[in-house]
Amino acid sequence: MTETSAEAGVEHHRFPRHPRSVGRARAALRTALAAWGVEGEAADVAELLLSELMTNAVRHAQVPAGRQVEAGFALTGRLLRLEVSDASERLPVPAQASGDAEGGRGLALVASLADDWGVRAREGVGKTVWALLKLEHTPPRDG
Repeated sequence: MTETSAEAGVEHHRFPRHPRSVGRARAALRTALAAWGVEGEAADVAELLLSELMTNAVRHAQVPAGRQVEAGFALTGRLLRLEVSDASERLPVPAQASGDAEGGRGLALVASLADDWGVRAREGVGKTVWALLKLEHTPPRDG
């Protein structure tokens, strides 16, 4: 499902809870950002943030088979909001990764790159993890 308005761009996409969905979500975000005129470092950071949120949902959500993950992106003025929802009630907890660990740094990375981030209950079952990114400039609008 995709929604767009003159005031804000909003998109929602559902993906299977599978590792390949992380790349598919990044591709959907890249398409939306290009349409909204967001490029360069801001687009790269947004992709990295979404990748970390999606990876956590795919890897750590303890849910029955067949449950999907939803990725949402919204641009309002200079504020880009990224959200990933899953059906797990398990809240993300930042880990203390050892120096040689290959994982465990995702939420620390989100916290350092995002202007704000958090978790909220999802309507029905599960949770939504979100990150906000303030863009330096308001992207140009078509029209």
